[in-house]
Amino acid sequence: MTTETFEFQVEARQLLQLMIHSVYSNKDVFLRELVSNASDALDKLRLAALRDDTLDADVSDLHIEIETDDGARTLTVRDNGIGMSYEEVGRLIGTIANSGTAQFVRELREAREASEASEAGKAGKADKGGADDQAEGLIGQFGVGFYSGFMVADEMTLLTRRAGESQGTRWSSRGEGTYTLERVDGAPQGTSVTLHLKPADSDDQLHDYTSAWTIKEIVKRYSDFITWPIRTVPKKADGVDGTGDGDAAPEPETLNSMKALWARSREEVSDDEYHELYKHISHDWREPLETVRLQAEGTFEYQALLFVPSHAPHDLYQQGSKRGVQLYVKRVFIMDDCEALLPPYLRFVKGVVDAADLSLNVSREILQQDRHIKMMQRRLTKKVVATVKDLLTKDPDRYATFWREFGAVLKEGLVTDNDNRDALLAVASFASTHSADEPTTLQSYVERMKDGQEDVYYLAGESRESIENSPHMEAFRAKGIEVLLLTDAVDEVWVDVVGEFEGKRLRSVAKGEVDLDAQGDEEAEGAREKQGEEYAGLLGWMTEQLGDDIKEVRLSSRLTVSPACIVSDANGLTPALENMYRAMGQEVPKAQRILELNPDHLLVKGLNQAYKDREDRTELAGTAELLHGLAVLAEGGRPQEPARFVKLVADHLERAL
Repeated sequence: MTTETFEFQVEARQLLQLMIHSVYSNKDVFLRELVSNASDALDKLRLAALRDDTLDADVSDLHIEIETDDGARTLTVRDNGIGMSYEEVGRLIGTIANSGTAQFVRELREAREASEASEAGKAGKADKGGADDQAEGLIGQFGVGFYSGFMVADEMTLLTRRAGESQGTRWSSRGEGTYTLERVDGAPQGTSVTLHLKPADSDDQLHDYTSAWTIKEIVKRYSDFITWPIRTVPKKADGVDGTGDGDAAPEPETLNSMKALWARSREEVSDDEYHELYKHISHDWREPLETVRLQAEGTFEYQALLFVPSHAPHDLYQQGSKRGVQLYVKRVFIMDDCEALLPPYLRFVKGVVDAADLSLNVSREILQQDRHIKMMQRRLTKKVVATVKDLLTKDPDRYATFWREFGAVLKEGLVTDNDNRDALLAVASFASTHSADEPTTLQSYVERMKDGQEDVYYLAGESRESIENSPHMEAFRAKGIEVLLLTDAVDEVWVDVVGEFEGKRLRSVAKGEVDLDAQGDEEAEGAREKQGEEYAGLLGWMTEQLGDDIKEVRLSSRLTVSPACIVSDANGLTPALENMYRAMGQEVPKAQRILELNPDHLLVKGLNQAYKDREDRTELAGTAELLHGLAVLAEGGRPQEPARFVKLVADHLERAL
C-alpha cells in the first residue's frame, strides 16, 4: 500500500513541544488518556451495534489490552472498539495540524508563561487555579490526549480499522516535522496505539513503562472504574509456539475492578463494599459514620458517593491541609482533593463524584469555573446537610458522634454560606444550662423560653466550666433562664453574622445592659432609681479614676454574687473577637468596655460609703483599680499590668491584717 507523508505546520511542532514539557504535571497520565480513548471507542461500538443490526462487528468480548515489550521498549494500548476509517484518522488524529492550531498554541504558551510567573512569585507553589485555567477546555477537539504519548515516547504508531470496513489505516510520527498515513489490509477491528518508549536513562522517562507493576499501578489509580476490562497481554513462556508443545500460555490479568459502586443501585452494593471503598480513598481504617448517595439526571448528569467519617482527621483545622473529594469524568480519574465541589466547612467529607461531562483545562487536571461546577457544589452541599438533619431526627446517637467530631467546622458555614444558613442552623446544637449532658438545638431552646422572654441568650468562653463560673451568668442562673454555652472559636463570629433565629435575637449575656426584672414592676423600677441616685457620685468618680481602661462605670442587674464584671457594648467586640481578628491580620481598634458594679455586694456598699465619708480618696483609687482587675480576671482576662495588680492586692491584704 502507498504511504503518504504529511508535514506538520510550524504551530503544530510548537504545540507538541508544549505538550511534552508543559501541559501535564504528571507523565503517568498519558496512559489514562490512551485508555480513555479506548473506552470511548468501545462505548461507541456498543451503541452502533444496538442501532444497526447489520453492522458486521464482533461485540462478544469488548475489552482493552495493554502489552509491553521490554526488549523492544514498546508499550501498546489496544481495543476492539469502533475503530477509525482512513478519512477519520486524518480528520481526528490530524486535527492537531489544522489551521486552528495557531490560536491553541498561543493560548497554551500564555498559560505556561503565566504559570511560570506564578511559580516564581509563590516560592515554588503552583497556582493551579489560575494560570492553567487560561487554557481552554479543548480535549477531544485537538487530539491532545492522544499526543500526550510523546511525553514518554519518541515515536508513536496507530493501527486502526473501523467496524464494518475491510481495510485499515496506519498512522505514524516521531512528533517532529512529519507524520505518515498508510492504508493496510488485515488490520484487526478497533485501534492499537504503540509507543516506542524513550531510552530508560532519559531525563524525561520518570518510570519504566515496560514494567508490569508500573502499568498496574497507573491503571489502578486512573482507570480502575472503567466499564470495560483492561487486560495485560502476558508474555509467552519459553516453548509456547501455539502447537500445544511446552507450557500453557499464562492467562491475561484484568487490571481494573470495574466496580463503580456509585453507578450501581443501593440494593446491589453491600455495606462492606461501601466501607472498603471509603477506606481506600480516605486511608482511614475505621468505618464511615454515614454514606451519602446522589444521582443527578437531566441536562447535566453526575453521580456522587460521599462518606462522613466517624472521627475528625488530625489536620482538620490545619492551614493548607488537603480537602475535597475525588473527581471522575465518565469513570476516568481526574484529580484527588477537588476543592471546588464542596465548601470549606465540609472539608471532612470524603468520596467520589463522577460527571458525565465537565469543562476541564487542556490537561484534564484543573476544573474550569463554569455553572456546572457551582451547580454540583450547591446540590452536594444541600445533600450532606440534609443527611445531617436525618441523623439528628432519626439517629440521635450517631448525630451526637457527628456533632462532637465536626460541629465546630460545620458552624463555619453559618458565617460563609448564606444560601444554606437556615438549614445549618436547624442541624446545629449547643451546650446549654438546660442540661449538663445533652446539647440543644435552637428550636428546642425557643420552645422552652419563659413567658415574656424575647431573646435567645448565650455566653462564649474557653470552656463550659469557665462560662458557668462567669459572673455574667449569676442573674440568669438565679432566675432559671436558659443560656447557650458556646466554647468554639467560631461561635463569637457566627452569632454576630446570624443575629436572630425565628425572630428571636441572639444576645450575649456579657454585652449591653441586661434587665431581667418584669417590665412594669413599679416597685423594682423605683428601687433601681433610688440605687442610681445613691451610687451616682461613686460611679462618676470611678469612671474618671479608671480613665482609658473603661468607657463607663454603672450599676449591674446581672450580678447576684460577684462585686463587679466587665461587659461590652451591645454592638461591641469582645476581647476574644478582637484577638481573633488581629490574628487574621486585621487591624481592630481597642474597644473601651464597661465596668458594672453589684450594688448589693458588701464590698461595693463599703466602697460607696467610704467614697462619701472621705475627702482624701487616694487609697480608694487603688481599691477602684483592684475592683476592675478582679472583674477582668473573673471573665478569663488578664490585667494590663499584672505586677501592679499583684502589688495592689498585697497592699490591701496588709492593711486588712
